[in-house]
Amino acid sequence: MKKLKETVKNILCPGARVMEEAQRKLDNLTKPRGSLGRLEEFACRVAGITGSISPSVKNKVIFTMAGDHGVACQGVSLYPQEVTAQMVYNFLNGGAGVNVLARHIGSRVVVVDAGIAGDIKTASPIFIGKKVARGTKDFTRGAAMSREEAARSLEAGIEAFEEEDKKERIDIIGLGEMGIANTTAASAITSCITGAAPDETAGRGTGIDDKHLKIKIETIKKALKVNKPDRKDPLDVLSKVGGFEIGALAGLVLAAGARKVPVVVDGFITASAALIASEVSPLVRGYLFASHDSVEKGHAVALKWMRLKPMFDFQMRLGEGTGACLGISMIEAGVKVLNEMATFESAGVSREER
Repeated sequence: MKKLKETVKNILCPGARVMEEAQRKLDNLTKPRGSLGRLEEFACRVAGITGSISPSVKNKVIFTMAGDHGVACQGVSLYPQEVTAQMVYNFLNGGAGVNVLARHIGSRVVVVDAGIAGDIKTASPIFIGKKVARGTKDFTRGAAMSREEAARSLEAGIEAFEEEDKKERIDIIGLGEMGIANTTAASAITSCITGAAPDETAGRGTGIDDKHLKIKIETIKKALKVNKPDRKDPLDVLSKVGGFEIGALAGLVLAAGARKVPVVVDGFITASAALIASEVSPLVRGYLFASHDSVEKGHAVALKWMRLKPMFDFQMRLGEGTGACLGISMIEAGVKVLNEMATFESAGVSREER
């Protein structure tokens, strides 16, 4: 818990004065004031987060955290549990959706085993082993993990960030995940923290039909009834109905906040992790950007709770970090405007008349 406490202690509110200075700089560029809309908002926020009116977003990293869920045995997903490990190998081989979109934006993908049921045999430089346990327990019968394991999963995410940051200073991160049945855990977390009913947070995940959706909703209701997680204690929520990859993602968010690095949230599962992180440290919300509005309806509930406005809606629900990749590209566009666009004076362009 020591690393977790030290990390939280180092999270500060983004600099309001730097954001104001960045906006003044934007207002002096060759365009009508505010004409680039949210791109200007992104640039100002990155300036405030990093403490610089000329921030860099060159070193981009998508962290795809993987873990298995005992609740998969309840029939809440179309896919068997072994798909988690199989997809991790796909990530490592560069063949998944997140790999394609990461290459598109010039980002690295780092894959982290936070709690896969099987062993990942690889010497890949983009793989980090941080296994807390071989998957969570079925949380319809008791807690998904112990409180100690929950804390360990948070610290696993912090450590993964620190290890990559030591190699080369990270400028921005995107959140990604892989774990069969993890939308069930994300729904349970979101319902617990926000107070929304399970039928308002549970979606079709990998494409389940009405019959399986009903099973999923009843599974979440049972888990909340059996475990009675304390919504005011995020570590309790994580331990009772969470997942190891969700905990690791929450730790990653906290580590990024402590080191003044912007965080781009992907879909529903990563939003549930951001919920955990923001309950541990409310200040970390200032470091979060919501990439897209997922098809999973619980995603909108989580984003609303954190007061995050998504950048786009492309009807996406893949996860992995795919939406975060596209979100990073939009943030980078805003930062490039701030850094590279000419001023009225340098371009010899007349200002607006007032």
